[in-house]
Amino acid sequence: MKSRSVHFGIQFLFCVALLCLAVEAGYAQEAEISKYPSRPISLIVPMPPGGGTDIACRVIAKAAEKFLGQPIVVMNKPGGSQTIATAAVVNAKPDGYTIGYTSHLGLFLAPLMAKVPYHPVKDLRQIMQFGATNIAVTVKGDSPFKGIEDIIAYARQNPKKLTYGSAGTGTLGHLVMDQIAQKDKVQFTHIPFKGSAETQAALLGGHVLVGTGDFNYSLIEAGQIKLLFLIVENRSSDYPQTPIIKDLGYDIPCATPMTIACPKTVPDKIAKKLEDAFTRAIKEPAFVNGMRELRYTIVHRNSKELEDYVSFSYGAYAKVLKEMGLAK
Repeated sequence: MKSRSVHFGIQFLFCVALLCLAVEAGYAQEAEISKYPSRPISLIVPMPPGGGTDIACRVIAKAAEKFLGQPIVVMNKPGGSQTIATAAVVNAKPDGYTIGYTSHLGLFLAPLMAKVPYHPVKDLRQIMQFGATNIAVTVKGDSPFKGIEDIIAYARQNPKKLTYGSAGTGTLGHLVMDQIAQKDKVQFTHIPFKGSAETQAALLGGHVLVGTGDFNYSLIEAGQIKLLFLIVENRSSDYPQTPIIKDLGYDIPCATPMTIACPKTVPDKIAKKLEDAFTRAIKEPAFVNGMRELRYTIVHRNSKELEDYVSFSYGAYAKVLKEMGLAK
């Protein structure tokens, strides 16, 4: 009987010790959260240095530093259709010191078409949206094509001779052109490249008749490349006369958000501090001017709006990719 009492006493003391440790750990975590951030923050960017998106990330990071009181260090992790960088964000320690840039390729297209080590809705916590990427359908400056109707007419008269380049199979440009061909019952020939820069070079060299993807605005303004229409959700203030995909009567998903995200289990208070800082950052003149110079549209969605938007867009892209036979 005595041994049973001793055994119970030991168990009781052990439980008390565990409880004390848990309480102490809770206090320590709360203290760490309250002084966040106390050291530099890493922002993982899925593109190589020097491109438009990389510059946009550096501009907003610099503006947000002012409100966080700590440096935000950009870490470039290109490759894998943005999945390498996105996976690095998902798998980072959820303490708010590793955040990342995400966009339509790493959020919607790549995860729906291939096996990736994360689920973009379930494994990421969206902090806020600060912009939208311009994706377009373009032709050479001296092309006789003036609009989508000219492309359709040419394709009807010349089956499979309408060649178009994209930044790769399964990119938004490829998806949109495939859907247009299906709806209008015409045949295009798709030529995938390794990126938008290669596509533009092929267009300028006369190797394809039409280009899709991101574009160099200086080539547009120099008249070397012509915008036919934009694959975006809202009209661009930089190109107000250029129609967007829905103006042409096509119901095709074209969400191209530029967002800041973090691991799903980052504490609410830390996520709120990040959201507040980046939301204030998009009002800074340096950020506004930087986005204007890059010709990116400033679009703001708060964390709740963005979570809903990402979830909805993921479903919309899934439906179209399944119809195309590209869904995994």
